[in-house]
Amino acid sequence: MADLVNSFLNLAVPPATMMMLAFSWPALCFINACEWLYNTLYTTENMDGKVVIITGASSGIGEQIAYEYAKRRANLVLVARREQRLRAISEKARYIGANSAMVIAADVVKEDECRRFVNETINFYGRVDHLVNAASLGHTFYFDEVADTSVFPILLDINFWGNVYPTFVALPYLQQTNGRVIVNASVENWLPLPRMSLYAAAKAALLNFYDTLRLEVNDEVGITIATHGWIGGEMTSGKFMLEEGAEMQWKEEREVQASGGPVEEFARLIVSGACRGDAYVKYPSWHDSFLLFRVFAPKVLNWSFRLLLSTHGTRRTSMVGVGKLKAEGSTARYTMESTSPRRLPAGPITFSQKME
Repeated sequence: MADLVNSFLNLAVPPATMMMLAFSWPALCFINACEWLYNTLYTTENMDGKVVIITGASSGIGEQIAYEYAKRRANLVLVARREQRLRAISEKARYIGANSAMVIAADVVKEDECRRFVNETINFYGRVDHLVNAASLGHTFYFDEVADTSVFPILLDINFWGNVYPTFVALPYLQQTNGRVIVNASVENWLPLPRMSLYAAAKAALLNFYDTLRLEVNDEVGITIATHGWIGGEMTSGKFMLEEGAEMQWKEEREVQASGGPVEEFARLIVSGACRGDAYVKYPSWHDSFLLFRVFAPKVLNWSFRLLLSTHGTRRTSMVGVGKLKAEGSTARYTMESTSPRRLPAGPITFSQKME
């Protein structure tokens, strides 16, 4: 009997849900618009004098988020591994309007270093109001072409533990101020895109972690999950050098400023949404249209990607030292906004044009 009922519901519920969604969509849009207007006019948090910790602040989205908080006259704590780069960003942030900008070189995948920069913030400012987890590391290689699996834990460390550890350490202080955690996620957490398997897995874990944490902390700490599609970043040009026997290091003469409309717009939306108390910030929001296909017609989504892939010819490995050997002169593609404590093979990795 139970099998018969489930078989009937399997046939009836999906189309009924689609019809209900179609009829209720205008009303839902109106309610969301009213909520957005009310929060914008009456509940937007004044960040003047508030304390904001931003990880992954040395480049990309993290850098632009720092500038957005600076416009709101917040006290900034900029965290990343590249101290020299952070100092330049802190100077610009103070010029824009930040009350102060502290620079702390630390690695977010090490719990003790996370505890250090949070404790230094508390010792200096006495509080934490917002924690922005912006450190992220992407890739564009095919899983079956990987020859060196040492990159696997690096990707998972930065994209998952690099968010969890700072949150774990800062959470008691955020509860004291009814503060907020802001997370830099990605549409790949549910939209499968080729050559991003490990990145997508880490972002999916991140989304589920923070959705669950939101229920655990209730109203004591707010959580804003920012989801972006393909936007421009620091890694659209430049060269990343790995010195033999050393951890990942940037060559300062190859630094590329993270700028451009999409990155700046996404950062502005993140900070505005966090100050309004939004649970989610999405850019661009039209990506959500694919979610219906993922739920109700996953094969259509799969066929679409297969069709797109078939027009791009043969596959290319995207990371030197990780994939199989390719013809000389091939270009690696490796996207990152932060680094990790692990070591990678020596040699240059050159970026080709890529949207992040």
